[in-house]
Amino acid sequence: MSLPGSVRGTAVALCIVLLALSGCHSRRDRELAKSSPEVLYKKAKQSLDSYDYNSSIKTYEQLTARFPFTDQARQARLDLIYAYYRAGEGESATDAADTFIRENPTHPRVDYAWYIKGLVDFERTPNALEHLFHVDLTQRPPSTARKAFAAFRTVVEQYPKSEYAHDAQQRMVYLRNRLANYEVHVARYYMKRGAYIAAAQRAKGAVEQYDGSPSIREALQIMIQAYDRLNLKALADQTRKVYADNYSAQVQEAQADVHKHWWKVW
Repeated sequence: MSLPGSVRGTAVALCIVLLALSGCHSRRDRELAKSSPEVLYKKAKQSLDSYDYNSSIKTYEQLTARFPFTDQARQARLDLIYAYYRAGEGESATDAADTFIRENPTHPRVDYAWYIKGLVDFERTPNALEHLFHVDLTQRPPSTARKAFAAFRTVVEQYPKSEYAHDAQQRMVYLRNRLANYEVHVARYYMKRGAYIAAAQRAKGAVEQYDGSPSIREALQIMIQAYDRLNLKALADQTRKVYADNYSAQVQEAQADVHKHWWKVW
């Protein structure tokens, strides 16, 4: 079956364009293959600064593979973490950060690798759809939140003078509340089912790990109720004192309905 002349002409033109593009890519690849570490790094950095993350990743990877022990390759490994992150390749960004931390534990920019690790996991918890449909985030196991919290805590505690420390600390506040909310949710679940030992342990863990979170008030209430049910008078009285000292309220408030949601997660 023969094609109309106009269709054949279009097909031929398309083939010419594709061949030209292929030739351009092949020529560029050959040029990069002959380039020095300095030239490769410059090209990769230009692509990164131009938001062409895929091109920058390709060139950085070529640089680190061909010249692994150069200063440019060391910097390229750091830049790759950011390029992967901005390209939406979270797993690659985390892997690159882990590798950089392992191979360069005393590098002056290792705080940045920890910070990006935190960002990758932070942005996985929660997603936009959860917010849109008002999903109760306290009921979602926060595995990525724990990873993000740990990475940010490393930045804050080990590199307090880092330019990323303040932002990491602010994100830790949100994550602390998120994690405390989940622990209290689990403790409440155990209370409803009469598993008072498990409820007390979970609530106590929230108090010890996430001090300062709004959910700590309810965690203390759960501890008091659980200890009362277990006839652990000394522990119940001790927890009542902690509750009263911290919240300046009637101790009887600890007997309030622990199912009431008095906080709001943003």
